[in-house]
Order: sequence, then structure tokens, then C-alpha cells
Amino acid sequence: MKKGDIIWLTLLAVVALLLALPATHEPIMAETRQHPLIAGFVKFLVLATMGDLLALRIVNGKWQKPVGLIYRSLVWGIIGIGVAIVFEVFSKGVTAAINGGLLPVSRGHIDQIAIAFWISTVMNVTFGPMLMVFHRYADTFIDLADGQFSKFGSVSSETVVKHIDWQEFVCFVLKIQLFLWIPLHTTVFLLPPVYRVLAAASLSIVLGGVLGYAKSRKGKPEENININLNLN
Repeated sequence: MKKGDIIWLTLLAVVALLLALPATHEPIMAETRQHPLIAGFVKFLVLATMGDLLALRIVNGKWQKPVGLIYRSLVWGIIGIGVAIVFEVFSKGVTAAINGGLLPVSRGHIDQIAIAFWISTVMNVTFGPMLMVFHRYADTFIDLADGQFSKFGSVSSETVVKHIDWQEFVCFVLKIQLFLWIPLHTTVFLLPPVYRVLAAASLSIVLGGVLGYAKSRKGKPEENININLNLN
């Protein structure tokens, strides 16, 4: 086990302990209820960035600092804010649609699994792809600017769009959106609302490992990889 492995696992253990110990768990949950957008920003910034680093570790066989790590982390934080908002929007909106008879559920009572499935499905076929486009655009923009703020102004939107591999995006990334994120987010929406954003951020670590392993099996190591892990 390398030094970087120990550091990464230690950080993961610290996060897990903070969430598991009653002395820290309750304050964290209280802060989540009081300031959900700030909490969403922090959770995704930390956990999703760890997922990105893990994916690079698996693909390249060593720990690497990706280009523009700070900016990539900030993008994850912004995504965390978006997730905190849309989870609330789609939870209440889809539930209202079910109550109005617009979506089918089991007769006699509203089945919780059916509710979670419909929330996840509607969210991932509407908001999800747009979020993934934003994430891919942001990552490509950071790559083209070599992660330097001073070069941001020299990167045009046209250049970013031309550098995105849209075929790979549609054929691979959107398949993940439909066939992986819908079932995963179904489990997320079975949790109490206060835990949902945290669970979604935590999935970024798991999916980072899975996609990193899949990419390494293809024998295509890259210095920087853009893996969309949020609703991504």
C-alpha cells in the first residue's frame, strides 16, 4: 500500500467517523437541515473529488493531482448545490404527480419503492443529462485552460464544444445515466430527505472506483479523465 493510499483511506475513515459518531453526527445533520445548500456544496466538493482522485489512481496506477483540481472541486460543489435543490423539487413534484394519478403505483396505497423509482426516473431523464452536459463542459474548459485561472478568458465556448467527444458522451455516459443512476437514485430516495444529498455524494466515490476500474481494463490510461459521477 502506497503513502497516497493511506492518506486517501484515512480521509475516508475520518469522514465516516464524523458521520457515525453521535457527537458529530447530530450537529452535521442539524447543519444540513438549516443550511442545505452549503451542506450540499461541501459534501460534493469533498466526496466527489475523492471519487475523481480514486478513478485516476485506478486508471494510472498512482495518485495524481488532476489539472485544475481546485476548480474541478468547485464545480463539484456547484453540482452539490444543484442536487440539493432538484432533489427537493423532484421529490415533491413527482409525489404530487403520483397523487394526481399521472404516474402508476400499486393499488390501495402509495408504494414507497414506486415513489422512489418515479422520482429517480423523472429526474434522470430530464435534469440528469443537462447536468452531465454542464459537468463535461466545465471539465473540458478547465483542461483547455490547463487549470490556470489566467487562461480562462482565452478559452471560447466554441472551442470547448469542439473538444467534447459527443459520440462517447451519448453512447456511454448517457447509458450510465439511464441504466445505473436510475436504480442507484431509487435507493437514495428511499432514505429520509436529510440523508439523500449525502448518499448521492457518497455514490461518487463508489462509481469513481467502478468506472476507473472499467477504464483501466480497457488499457487506456490517461493523464486526465473526465468521468461524470453525480446524477452523473
